[in-house]
Amino acid sequence: MSQTRVLITGAGGFIGHHLVTFLRAKGYWVRGVDIKVPEYSDIDADEFEVLDLRRWDNCLQATRGIDEVYGLAADMGGMGFISAHHSEILHNNSLINTHTLDAARLNGVNRYFYTSSACVYPEFKQTEANVVPLKEEDAYPAMPQDAYGWEKLVMERLCTHYREDYGIRTRIVRFHNIFGPQGTWEGGREKAPAALSRKVAIAKLTGNHEIEMWGDGEQTRSFCYIDDCLEGIYRLMRSDHTFPLNLGSDRMVTINELAHIVARIAGIEITIKHIDGPQGVRGRNSDNTRLREVLKWEPQLTLEEGLQNTYTWIEQQVSQKLGLPIPK
Repeated sequence: MSQTRVLITGAGGFIGHHLVTFLRAKGYWVRGVDIKVPEYSDIDADEFEVLDLRRWDNCLQATRGIDEVYGLAADMGGMGFISAHHSEILHNNSLINTHTLDAARLNGVNRYFYTSSACVYPEFKQTEANVVPLKEEDAYPAMPQDAYGWEKLVMERLCTHYREDYGIRTRIVRFHNIFGPQGTWEGGREKAPAALSRKVAIAKLTGNHEIEMWGDGEQTRSFCYIDDCLEGIYRLMRSDHTFPLNLGSDRMVTINELAHIVARIAGIEITIKHIDGPQGVRGRNSDNTRLREVLKWEPQLTLEEGLQNTYTWIEQQVSQKLGLPIPK
């Protein structure tokens, strides 16, 4: 039996480079493609190409000789970045995803995995901190908060129509705040777990235990650790489920609670200074009913376990950058 050849776009990014390692361990031949190489780890792909997937010819090159595509490439970041770059995000991600999907069709790709986001859900269903968990059908009537969510929702439709019209077996996942080590932790594109881990690590290493947080910190989210994300991706790709599926934890916490969990892991007490800044929707949580039904599985690691791994890695990065030793 010949080895399955897969393409992972966005393989230089956080989820993408972890997925390369995961699928290679499963016995796949993996080509990684991104506009950059992995920042915090060595290249683990069988083949890695630096390509700008906004260009159609690069997408044709990336998908040549490939059986399955995992489409993770995206121009994205945390709330600060997403809320300030609407046109750039919508333009770049539309080009990346439409070109990659159509190139996959032309090159005879058998299966195509599209990574959507919880950002597709309507803002009017996320106005309270104590939000009702979001079911997959809640995406309609459509009213995503920002350009990032609109592009994801439109691409979900395009994947569905390519499946119906051309027979390419598409699978669609909606990520809910994936986090873990070896991802962006500074510079403005980092997500909340990484940003708070960085701030707490700086507080611990410098002795100034006050950290800043956008808003009152009572906004709520759920967070899914990278190892569970990878397992969910694999199970969904191997399933027969063709409709969008939530992938995330269904444990909701406030951002204040998240900060204090990180501080406990670091072994310090913090004072939070609340400042003005983008907060996103007031509350968001994943309804995992369909996930359990379809995959006979759900995320296994606790938030504390995932944050322990994430914080430890980010603390090491901060220590090296600041030239400050980690207290024993």
